[in-house]
Amino acid sequence: MPTLMIQGCTSDAGKSTLVAALGRLLHRRGLGVAPFKPQNMALNSAVTENGGEIGRAQAVQAVACGIAPHTDHNPVLLKPSSDCRAQVIINGRAIGNLDAVDYHAYKREAKSAVFNAWRRLCQQYDWVVVEGAGSPAEINLRANDIANMGFAEEADCPVWLVADIDRGGVFAHIVGTLACLSPTEQARIRGFIINRFRGDISLLQGGLDWLEAQTGKPVLAVMHYLHGLDIAAEDAVPRTPSQVGGFRIVILTLPHISNHTDFDPLRRLPEVDCRFATPNQPLPAADLYILPGSKNTRGDLAWLREQGWDAAIARHLRYGGKVIGICGGYQMLGQTITDPLGLEGDVGSSKGLGYLPLATTLAAEKQLRNVTGHIQAQHLAANSEHSACPVSPIPLTGYEIHHGESQVLDANLPSLIELDDGRYDGLMSADGQVLGCYLHGLFDQSEALTALLAWAGCGVRVVQSANAQLEAELDRLADALDTALDWEKAIAAGLPV
Repeated sequence: MPTLMIQGCTSDAGKSTLVAALGRLLHRRGLGVAPFKPQNMALNSAVTENGGEIGRAQAVQAVACGIAPHTDHNPVLLKPSSDCRAQVIINGRAIGNLDAVDYHAYKREAKSAVFNAWRRLCQQYDWVVVEGAGSPAEINLRANDIANMGFAEEADCPVWLVADIDRGGVFAHIVGTLACLSPTEQARIRGFIINRFRGDISLLQGGLDWLEAQTGKPVLAVMHYLHGLDIAAEDAVPRTPSQVGGFRIVILTLPHISNHTDFDPLRRLPEVDCRFATPNQPLPAADLYILPGSKNTRGDLAWLREQGWDAAIARHLRYGGKVIGICGGYQMLGQTITDPLGLEGDVGSSKGLGYLPLATTLAAEKQLRNVTGHIQAQHLAANSEHSACPVSPIPLTGYEIHHGESQVLDANLPSLIELDDGRYDGLMSADGQVLGCYLHGLFDQSEALTALLAWAGCGVRVVQSANAQLEAELDRLADALDTALDWEKAIAAGLPV
């Protein structure tokens, strides 16, 4: 089968970005190529063209390959709702919540979904570039593995191993990983990529020569550290402030925060200091607080209260601040959240923060939609002091991923968003200080982001959309890989030409 697999010595070694780089590189050379991740564990997800849910990293990789995201690109997605339990999504649809032991027993059925999806991709494309998960050296997870060498062995595909030199100990990572593998798995690894190198590569050459002599396998590329590379993270929440701008935005970092990539467009703005709040610390002062999505909305709301952040939000609003809630955060801003089926935790009901007239009930059927519509901007403009806030409708696109069905309790409040399918989404509080909606991707379009920032008190005009920025970064990444690759070695190691 026309397949190449990228595995990593560790999590966050650069597997996702390398698959995206390879996809863009092969696409630019005229090959039909698709990304594939057999099993992903992440709370950042996307809605596909066929109405399913996959990891956001695979959606980005599909864009790199010049194709629309599809559920076959990530047939198994695990979305943790606690330390030992996760929602299991097969072929884009949630089949239930399982703990680690139950999921291990379920893996035989998951394996069938994985290989059926992979075979479909192989029939449609010239090449499939596969991303492993975590590390193949996780001995405790070897039985019934479908994420790393278990997949590679059955698919009979070559593997490239990527290691992050920025962590330190890169040669130990590579040699140690090899030592944990069986002889057939070791033979399957055809070469190494060293990622995030800083400095003069001539100073590394002695180590590269030693590694090739020690393992008998080639170093295919040394990728330099790309400062400021801005491609959506697979799962890790950014821990450093974005800029030093005067307008401050604080995103509440919930234990089960989901789709935090919604806020990447905010972090790119030089006029804005956008940061994620540090758990177990007082909520920093800000001009705008954002409550993000959550995979365990009631549990995260209880945790937020334990942190004392509810009191900080109340104080913030008393002094004239603004608050936005997205998806789970939107539900938290309402009056009640009820989970009659125990979809995200214990059966029961929780009192919301009470800033929006909204009653939410979690329903068994997850709502997954790509949507288009427009913001009814006159409601923003009526509560903004900035001329940057337009009054005419603002087109936007986005996507919905939620179990909640929310009932608006005050018919006098207008909806924030009118969707092209005839539905409405989102509310603004009567005092104009709080708004929320279910729509992910709300900040991706420049005009919508400009208007929302103006409502919040920031007069910056945004000129580049998130999609244009992503395309530029993918090209930058592919250019870097094109330069770094030893093409002769790479082709011998399984790279298609």
